[in-house]
Amino acid sequence: MRVGLHALGIGAGARPEVIRAVATAAEAHGFARLWCGEHVVLVDSPTSRYPYSADGRIAVPADADWLDPLLALTFAAAVTSRIELATGVLLLPEHNPVLLAKQAATLDVLSGGRFSLGVGVGWSAEEFAALGVPFAGRGRRTDEYLAAMRTLWADDPASFTGEFTHFDAIRVNPKPLRGGRLPVVVGGNSDAALRRAARLADGWYGFNVPAADVPARIAVLADECARRGRACDELTVAVAPSDGNPDHLAAFGAAGVTELVVVGAPPPAPDAAATWVARLARTWIRPEE
Repeated sequence: MRVGLHALGIGAGARPEVIRAVATAAEAHGFARLWCGEHVVLVDSPTSRYPYSADGRIAVPADADWLDPLLALTFAAAVTSRIELATGVLLLPEHNPVLLAKQAATLDVLSGGRFSLGVGVGWSAEEFAALGVPFAGRGRRTDEYLAAMRTLWADDPASFTGEFTHFDAIRVNPKPLRGGRLPVVVGGNSDAALRRAARLADGWYGFNVPAADVPARIAVLADECARRGRACDELTVAVAPSDGNPDHLAAFGAAGVTELVVVGAPPPAPDAAATWVARLARTWIRPEE
């Protein structure tokens, strides 16, 4: 099983010297992929419920530094050569799909084809309001934006007409390096997210999932794939457990997890951050040592 690391872009992990230290150490110690999430807006007193914690509150303080994930991963790409990169996740309906298609393909080209676009529908009504994007209909918007971006990545010139997006005979370059296609991972732990992954994506990312719930979530994903004539093993299955430990690795593998994602906040000093990554590698990648 591959092991990824979700540690960049927030707080100390937003500092360039720490990104460099974490990214290079993660590559050196065998992590498969670096993940970086997104929020454009946080508010001090949200009314929206955060779906990935028991109390409905996000643990990140509203005044914390939170980098744009595409820019943070571009920086990480520049200081590495092999480790893969993924947004985990980017909130797709908050973006213009034509602009995002170009930005994502640019990162893929600059990284040598190492980038996967992880997307979600979002949960913060306050964030959508600040960006001037309707909160209602964000699932339909996500599906359509993904279809529009795939058209832009594959066709030149490209045309598309939908409920939210229209363009005719436009050229958006560069194209992703893997035959005009960029791997797309759908994030979210709900049945709706699993249906979207089975219907539209190349992979699923479950974030902060209780370890005991992982097999049941993957079983739902497999059922949704079967309903659409897909084999579940066509999709990558990345899971960041809320309470995992190395003893769970065998069970996760048996359930169908292809990538275990370790989530953490690096220390603020670069040397300490590199040591922290090495310690995580000894725990998760080489637990027998």
